Amino acid sequence: MTKAWQRLEINNVETLRRSNHSRSRRGHYWGLFLQLPGMKLKKQVTVCGAAIFCVAVFSLYLMLDKVQHDPPRRQNGGNFPRSQISVLQNRIEQLEQLLEENHEIISHIKDSVLELTANADGQPILLPYHTPNGTWVIPPDPRPSFYSISPKDCQFAVVNKGQNTDLQMLDIYTQLPFDNLDGGVWKQGFDITYDPTEWETEPLQVFVVPHSHNDPGWIKTFDKYYYDQTQHILNNMVVKLQEDPRRRFIWSEISFFSKWWDNINSQKRAAVRRLVNNGQLEMTTGGWVMPDEANTHYFAMIDQMIEGHQWLKKNIGVIPRSGWAVDPFGHSSTMPYLLKRSNLTSMLIQRVHYSIKKHFAATRSLEFMWRQTWDPDSGTDIFCHMMPFYSYDVPHTCGPDPKICCQFDFRRLPGGRINCPWKTPPRAITEANVAERANILLDQYRKKSKLYRSKVVLVPLGDDFRYDKMQEWDAQFLNYQKLFDYMNSHPELHVKAQFGTLSDYFDTLYKKTGVTPGMKPPDFPVLTGDFFSYADREDHYWTGYYTSRPFYKSMDRVLESHIRGAEILYSLAINHARRAGLESKYPLSDYALLTDARRNLGLFQHHDAITGTAKEAVVIDYGVRLLHSLMNLKRILINAAHYLVVADKEKYHYDHSVPFFSTDDSRLTQETLPEKTVIKLGTSPRYLVVFNPVEQNRLCVVSVLVNTPHVRVLTEEGQPMAVQLSPVWQSLTDMNPDVFQVSFTVRLPALGLSIFQLYMSFDAHTTLKSNVRVYLHGRDLNIKKQETFSVKLLETSTDDFYVENQYMQVWFSGVTGLLKGIKRSGEEQEQKIGMEFLIYGTRTSKDKSGAYLFLPDGDAKV
Repeated sequence: MTKAWQRLEINNVETLRRSNHSRSRRGHYWGLFLQLPGMKLKKQVTVCGAAIFCVAVFSLYLMLDKVQHDPPRRQNGGNFPRSQISVLQNRIEQLEQLLEENHEIISHIKDSVLELTANADGQPILLPYHTPNGTWVIPPDPRPSFYSISPKDCQFAVVNKGQNTDLQMLDIYTQLPFDNLDGGVWKQGFDITYDPTEWETEPLQVFVVPHSHNDPGWIKTFDKYYYDQTQHILNNMVVKLQEDPRRRFIWSEISFFSKWWDNINSQKRAAVRRLVNNGQLEMTTGGWVMPDEANTHYFAMIDQMIEGHQWLKKNIGVIPRSGWAVDPFGHSSTMPYLLKRSNLTSMLIQRVHYSIKKHFAATRSLEFMWRQTWDPDSGTDIFCHMMPFYSYDVPHTCGPDPKICCQFDFRRLPGGRINCPWKTPPRAITEANVAERANILLDQYRKKSKLYRSKVVLVPLGDDFRYDKMQEWDAQFLNYQKLFDYMNSHPELHVKAQFGTLSDYFDTLYKKTGVTPGMKPPDFPVLTGDFFSYADREDHYWTGYYTSRPFYKSMDRVLESHIRGAEILYSLAINHARRAGLESKYPLSDYALLTDARRNLGLFQHHDAITGTAKEAVVIDYGVRLLHSLMNLKRILINAAHYLVVADKEKYHYDHSVPFFSTDDSRLTQETLPEKTVIKLGTSPRYLVVFNPVEQNRLCVVSVLVNTPHVRVLTEEGQPMAVQLSPVWQSLTDMNPDVFQVSFTVRLPALGLSIFQLYMSFDAHTTLKSNVRVYLHGRDLNIKKQETFSVKLLETSTDDFYVENQYMQVWFSGVTGLLKGIKRSGEEQEQKIGMEFLIYGTRTSKDKSGAYLFLPDGDAKV
C-alpha cells in the first residue's frame, strides 16, 4: 500500500459479487447516488433502450445497403485487375469500418442513457469534453473534496502556546555560543566544588542502577546477538539476582526478552515473575525496541510500544512506569508525549548536545517537567532526568571524572579483555582499601549531585551487552556491595548507597520532594522543545543518519501502511465471519502473520535499524524481515478482501497456492524496487478493487498499468469514468510500447472497498491522452515516440513553461525545470519560488561524514 489506498486485481472474475456486508460498508460512498422511484426510472430506461435498438437496426440496414451499392475500391498500391476476391476483400474492409463506427455510436448512446440515469438520480457523471481550442476538460466535481474544519477543532493552536514554561529549547539554542571550552577532567563541563558539610542535615541517597544495553541488531544481527550474548545475560540475571535480595537490574528491549522467554522453562519464568514482583528486576519503557526518535513515524513508535506493553501484561503481568532511552541519537518531544499517554510517570534521556548538557548542569536544570509546545497547561507533562556526561558507560556515569569512574568498572579488573584508557585500572575491594576507595567514589557521587536539585543521585552501572559472563556479575555486585556496606556503616559520611532500579530512584525523589509520582516537584523547571541535533564532541553532529540508507527508510513506511490496511481489513472480515458463524472457514492463522509483521516493523524502529547505521549484513537481515512481512500482509489483505467481496459467504474458500487476487505490485528481493503489475485487458472486464484504509472519504487519483492504449474504466454499476492515458517511460528517451498508465479520479469510502471494471475498448471518447513535451536543451537525443501520444520536441527552447488546472497555475524554469511560481485561481498575485540544488564536499581529515555524522568541508556549493 504505497499510498493511502490499496489496489487488488481479481483473477477469478466469475466469483466477484457485491455482498450485503460490502454494500453496507460502502454506503457513505454509493449513498451519494440516490435513486428515483422505480417506475419513473424504468420508463426512462425503456425509452432509451428502444432508441438504442432502433438506432442499431437502422445502422445495420444502412451498412448493408452501402455495402451492396458502393463501387468496389482498388487496393492501394496494387496493379492487379479487379477480381471477385479483391472486390470481396474491399467490401469486408468497408463492413469492418462501418461496424466500428456503429459500435462507437452505440457506445455514445449507452453513455447518454447512463448520463440520463445519473442525472435522474441527482448526480451527473463527469465526462470529459473538448473545448474550442482542442484541449480536454473534465467538469469540476461539485461535491466538496475535503471535510470542513470547525474553528473549535484548532482552538488549542491559538491559545497560550506554552508561555508557562521556564525553558524553551528554541530560545536556548539561540542563546548558547557552542564554544566547546575545555572543562578540565570533565572536558565538556566545568570544575565542580562542594561544601563537605552540606549533607549533614539531609544525607545523600545514591542509587546504582545495573543495566545492559542490548541493540537488536548493529554490528551483529538480532539473532546473532541473542545467541552470542543476550541469552547468557538473561540466564545469568535469573541466577545472580536470586543470590542476594539487595541486587537490582533493569531491562528495556522486549524483542530480546520475548525471544528468550520462548526458550526457557516454566521454573525460570516463575523466577522472573518473582524478581519483578519483589522489585529486583524492572522492565523500563516496555517498547519492543529502544526506538530512534528522528526517522520513525509516530504510528510505528506507538505500535512497537503497544506490542511490548501487551507482551509484558500478558506474560509477566507488569505495566512499565519509567522510560529509559540512553542510546537514541537525539531526543524528540514526541516520545515524552507517547510515554505520558502510555501511563509512564518518569523518563530518562542521555544523548543530548554536550553544550546543552553543560548549560543545564550549570543552572541545575537537568531534571524538568517536559511539556508539549502546544500545551498551555500541564496535561502532557512528564518528569524527565537528563544524564549529564558524555556517555552511559561506567566511566561517564559515577561522576565528572572518567579516569576515576573507570576504576570502579570492575569488569575492567586486570586480566580481563578490556581495560581503562586512562591507564589506571580498577582494584578489587578489600578490607585494606575499602575506606580509601569508598571515599574516592563518594567524592564523585557528591560532585554529580551538585548538578541536580535534590539530594538523590542516579548512577547507571553498565554498557553495551554487559553482564554476559558470570564473572562480571560477581565482580560488579560483590565489590560494590562492599563499598555500599562501608559507606552506610559510617554515619559521618552522610550517605546511603544501594543498588536500585530506575523507579526506585524516581520514587525516592518524589518522596523527598513531597509529591506523588509524575507530579511536578517544587522549584523544578518546565521545558518545551526537543534535543536535536545531537553532537557528542567538537562539531560531530549526528545528522548523517537522517538520510542514511534511504531505500530501507522508504520500505519501512511501505510496511507500516500495509500493516494499517491489513489490520483494518482483517478485523472487518473476521468479525463478519464470527457473526455469520463462518469463523472456521476463515484463515485464522493470518493473525499470527499480522503479529509477526508488527514485530518486524517494531524491530526496524530500533535506533541502529531505521537510522541506517548498522553493518551491511545486519541491514540485509532487516530487509529480508521487512520483505517477508510485506508478502505476508499482502496475503492477509487478499484473504480479507476476498471474503468481504464474495456474495455467498458459504462458498468462500481460500487457497494459499492459488490466491483470489493479485496485488498491484511485487518485489523480487529485499533490495529491489517494487515492480508494478501490468493488467492484461481483453473484451471481458477485469475487476479492480481499491481499498481506503483511512476513516475518511478520500478523493484520490488511482493509477494502474495496462497492456493496451484502448481502455475503458467503468464503476461497479457500469457507469463510464473519465480516464487519463499516459506513456510509461522505460528510459530517458524510450516509451514502453507495451505498457500504458491509466489514471482516474475516484471517491473512496471510509474504511471501504470500491470495485471498478477495466476492459479493452476502441471507444475513446472518455479517454484523455497525455500530450508530451520533451525539452532537449540542445542535446542530440533520439526520442522513440508512439503513435498513441502526441509528442512535441523542443530542442533549444529555454522559455518558462506552466501547468494549470481549474485551481492553480504552476510555472517552471525552462532552463532548469525547477519550480518558479504558483498562482491560485482567482488571485492576481503570483507566489514566487526560488529553488536550487547545492552540494557539500567532505573533509580530508580522518573524521569524515558517514552513516552517523554529517561533516562537510565548508559551505554548500552550487
